[in-house]
Amino acid sequence: MTGTTGRPTAYERLTVAPWPVPAGRHHQEPPWAGHPALGEVSGRLSTAPPLVSVDEVGRLRDELAAVARGDALVLQAGDCAENLEECGPEQAAARVTVLDALGDHLERSSGRRVVRIGRLAGQFAKPRSQPTERVGGRELPVFRGHMVNSAEPTAEARRPDPWRMLRAYEAAGTVLDAVRKRRGDRDTGPWASHEALVLDYELPLVRGGPEAVGPLLTSTHLPWVGERTRQPGSRHVTLLASVANPVACKIGPTATPDEVLLLSRLLDPGRTPGRLTLIVRMGRAVVAEALPPLVAAVRRAGHPVVWLCDPMHGNTVRAVGGRKTRYLPDLIAEAAAFRAVLEQQGQHAGGVHLETAADDVSECVGGPVGSPDALARRYTTLCDPRLNPEQARRFLNTWA
Repeated sequence: MTGTTGRPTAYERLTVAPWPVPAGRHHQEPPWAGHPALGEVSGRLSTAPPLVSVDEVGRLRDELAAVARGDALVLQAGDCAENLEECGPEQAAARVTVLDALGDHLERSSGRRVVRIGRLAGQFAKPRSQPTERVGGRELPVFRGHMVNSAEPTAEARRPDPWRMLRAYEAAGTVLDAVRKRRGDRDTGPWASHEALVLDYELPLVRGGPEAVGPLLTSTHLPWVGERTRQPGSRHVTLLASVANPVACKIGPTATPDEVLLLSRLLDPGRTPGRLTLIVRMGRAVVAEALPPLVAAVRRAGHPVVWLCDPMHGNTVRAVGGRKTRYLPDLIAEAAAFRAVLEQQGQHAGGVHLETAADDVSECVGGPVGSPDALARRYTTLCDPRLNPEQARRFLNTWA
């Protein structure tokens, strides 16, 4: 059932689903506890129409089950951090079109069906290493994404504001309209995903589903928990363990087999194909050594996970002048090592997770961006450096 906007409306079976969530806030959650607007914003979100439907989530879970069986690939790609000012219908349609075109490119070059999942319609918040940063010689609260604060370098703009969650909700709806229009009646994506980081946004958007389905996180089709919030006892893992969506978890170079097994048991207790995706983000220098024991442990435990390679986050460096960048050959090298590990253990390398822009940006070095000197040409990211479409195509050629 859809409303006049084409988005799913709230339907009778979906009500807010209470369950025990660990007390206390993770240090990655916005420091706005006690803000006078937080309660009102939470109340509005808890009665807002769901952004995604049970049927959509079920379709994506079926598609991911095919990937887990080795019958398809995943391309998960999109902005590092979405810009609330760039979520109008035309801008959203352009981003979805680029995602779909990259999926078509990988499908043609690999000869396999490709499930296209965007980092979009909710990727408005970012985990950060430090609570502050220096900008123009001033120490300011760190930019945490447009759901939380502004990137403008002033103390007022950097103050966390819960009202931004309502703007993010509306923007996500507009982007999801573009996703649905692009998908139409086709069997394969695109779909939406984002890191479930701001629980003040995510928890009010959980709805209780039919008994056979269970609670649904209606903010996105595929939520993931990040490397910084994947602790088994965290509120973030508890949320993802409790919902019926397919879910994902980032796995970095410090993860141990015991940690990954515990996360797999929490997030995939029924060992169900399509339920759990593990997104590996380690860096080219360590993946060949760090990944094999993790794959072996998950395989022995019988979890039919989707293994994705994120070659972006472990290969970020600072160029001369201080800009963060990534080198395309490093990304290609990590992806090749990832595939070799999976193939050696008889497991399906399910695909890739990339940070990509819809525009011809110059944030990563390689291909049309010939040297670090070219980064200044069009460096527009809100956070981490993204591939432009041509660089993404070159990367996908090597994967195929």
